[in-house]
Amino acid sequence: MIVPSIDLQAGRAVQLVGGERQALDAGDPLPIAERFAVAGELAVIDLDAARGRGSNAALVETLAGRFPCRVGGGLRDYETAVRRLDAGAARVILGTAAEPALLRRLPRERLQAALDSRHGDVVVEGWTRGTGRGVLERIAELKPHVGGFLVTFVEREGRLEGIDLDRVREVVAAADPVRVTVAGGVTTAEELAEIDRLGADAQVGMALYTGRLELADALAAPLRSDRPDGLWATVVVDESGRALGLAWSDRESLREAVRTRRGAYHSRTRGLWVKGETSGDRQELLRVELDCDRDALRFVVRQHGRGFCHRGTRSCWGDDAGLPALLRTLRERARAAPPGSYTSRLLGDPSLLRAKLLEEAGELADAAPETAPAEAADLFYFALVALVRAGGDLADVERELDRRARRISRRPGDAKPETR
Repeated sequence: MIVPSIDLQAGRAVQLVGGERQALDAGDPLPIAERFAVAGELAVIDLDAARGRGSNAALVETLAGRFPCRVGGGLRDYETAVRRLDAGAARVILGTAAEPALLRRLPRERLQAALDSRHGDVVVEGWTRGTGRGVLERIAELKPHVGGFLVTFVEREGRLEGIDLDRVREVVAAADPVRVTVAGGVTTAEELAEIDRLGADAQVGMALYTGRLELADALAAPLRSDRPDGLWATVVVDESGRALGLAWSDRESLREAVRTRRGAYHSRTRGLWVKGETSGDRQELLRVELDCDRDALRFVVRQHGRGFCHRGTRSCWGDDAGLPALLRTLRERARAAPPGSYTSRLLGDPSLLRAKLLEEAGELADAAPETAPAEAADLFYFALVALVRAGGDLADVERELDRRARRISRRPGDAKPETR
């Protein structure tokens, strides 16, 4: 799989050749992250911090809070690593500081050890100082303590000369069963496919920024199909992972989907089909994921309008139930509620809504086991009314819960003093 790279220098996205000469200034990293995030996790590297020449900490944490990111560059102590994880980083990448004493204090599954190699010698401090130690030696030392490795072949980095697949094979074998991400020279979809076949991920920068490699082609590189027409089954889900339907993709439709960030598919009767062009039930494409066998896709979309199904339902299996269905009903009532309806009263009277939230929270707190589900349902109703009134969405709530679950630091959780 591809991991798009965003290297930061003085607040801008840049690409260096061999870790030394700046070859490209791509500008504001935020729109770049928005474009690349369709591929999944991003690698965000603070080059200034890595070299001890400043810091892009605020920008790194902004990116980690908005997008799934693995972040690195200048993470040399426990406190900084925890701060990045608390900010929402999926993983932290430790280089010079990747020693067992520190690694043991952090969650292993969220750690990557960065091994930057120049002709087999591990280099540190922004690739400026050799250590005299070999990559395979360091892999053996750190393997029990990390959930992944990032191995960069510095002499090939940014040169668009291709990656050394023999060395990729070597580090993957040494790290097994720990997952390896490789970087340095990856240029073509064919290389990406072979790296994936070897059991590694590829961190790619220069080839994407220069257009030598299209993001859609990079995503498609590991895919295979056993169908005579070569199509890939595509499961379409909403932001919460609820299935909306099954479609088909080919290379053309995938390129269109990634380019326009819309739900674009291959219709076996009409060819390229963009969802919502005629019905208005359009989709925003948020992410493309490959399954474990590399023969199916999952499109994560934000569905607008009535839903995905041509029959006007939310999904091809009918309409939703539960909280998503309630939220949609409340949204409809907010747009066109009958005069005098209770939802309309709540939306128009913040003091009534506040009083009901407090009342129902108290009743749930005091509920017996047999009445707790009903009391929780009451509270959820009023909470969702408040969410609709604020313009929020269940997906926003779920993202926030996921972000909190990734936090390392924990607050005491004591009750606040009552105010009157």
